[in-house]
Amino acid sequence: MNGPLSGIRVFDLTRVLAGPSCVQILGDLGAEVIKVEQPNVGDDTRKFGPPFLKDMDGNDTTESGYYMATNRNKKSLTLNLTSKKGQDIARQLISKSDILVENFKVGNLSKYNLSYDNLRDEYPSLIYCSITGFGQTGPLAEQPGYDFMAQGMGGLMSVTGPKDGEPHRVGVPIADLTAGLWATIGICAAVRHKEKTGEGQHLDISLLDTQVASLSIQGLNYLTSGDVPQLLGNAHPNIVPYQVFPVADGDIIIAVGNDNQFDRFAKFINMPELATDERFSTNDKRVINREILTQILNEKMLEKKSSYWLTGLEKIGISAGPINKINQVFENEQVLKRGMKIEMNHDLTDTVVNLIGNPIHMSATPPTYRCPPPILGQHTDEILTEILEIPLAKITELKSEGVI
Repeated sequence: MNGPLSGIRVFDLTRVLAGPSCVQILGDLGAEVIKVEQPNVGDDTRKFGPPFLKDMDGNDTTESGYYMATNRNKKSLTLNLTSKKGQDIARQLISKSDILVENFKVGNLSKYNLSYDNLRDEYPSLIYCSITGFGQTGPLAEQPGYDFMAQGMGGLMSVTGPKDGEPHRVGVPIADLTAGLWATIGICAAVRHKEKTGEGQHLDISLLDTQVASLSIQGLNYLTSGDVPQLLGNAHPNIVPYQVFPVADGDIIIAVGNDNQFDRFAKFINMPELATDERFSTNDKRVINREILTQILNEKMLEKKSSYWLTGLEKIGISAGPINKINQVFENEQVLKRGMKIEMNHDLTDTVVNLIGNPIHMSATPPTYRCPPPILGQHTDEILTEILEIPLAKITELKSEGVI
């Protein structure tokens, strides 16, 4: 089955996470991806372990779990961009590609004559996407940027963490992943523009910009009121009760979304008077008096185990759920039914490798899983012979020269 982006070729100059996560989505949706890696080195994340994929004898391979997370549906080409011949091969492949995605520091690709300004006149239909820490403009443009920095500078950490505690980063590299998503959205919009006009363009995506955009309600809470949002732990800044509660055998999440739900919730926990209490009768009052209400509910929820609360709340239409550990996530019937854990064969092991599935479900052109994360340089010969028609003897020569 062909994906919605089948027939589109991506020249992938990204590494680590933000760029590779973007390009993996394009690959899942059918695009052909050529992942360019430095000979004998490869993507930095190949070494970000343990854990590493185990080979047929149970030994660590060169493929880390980190690398495996965002590199399926790609073909690996090793290419030395510091050499003139390597740059020539890159340009030849770019001439046969629709999209180029890169996450080099601002200005670095101009050293290899592969910046947008270097390519735009020769390839006017090329969609060129740059993903950096701070974007192509502004006083910080040339500075390197990492997920942790973006979470901090972008305000996310200031609203993440326990009340009266220290700011926390999110448990996954959310700024990188969000930047990858925004880049994917922008690329798909640019593809549509190209279909209509034949014109390519430059996409400038930064981790800081996308993190600021993700401030969403917290950002607007400040811009609307002038009040700086504070750490609230697991509580919601605008809805109460909407947080983690301790129960007799652990913790659960309860999310009461409106006043009608709060009335049902109060009756279910045998405290109907809460819904008519002047301090808690409407959501805005519950937000103002959150500490008083939370103390009352914390004591009440400790009376019974999680199974009682979760079963009963589900029956009355109140959102509630467990706080799963990662192993429990991938054992969850709903997660498995939705195809969020997938299996692929891999050349370095005699067992299947487990990967996280693509969450996009499309009735006509769903994502496909065509090839596992590639071994370094696995497809170099294939790409050069099939796309550029370079003879095998010439490929051998290029290898001896350190070009590929």
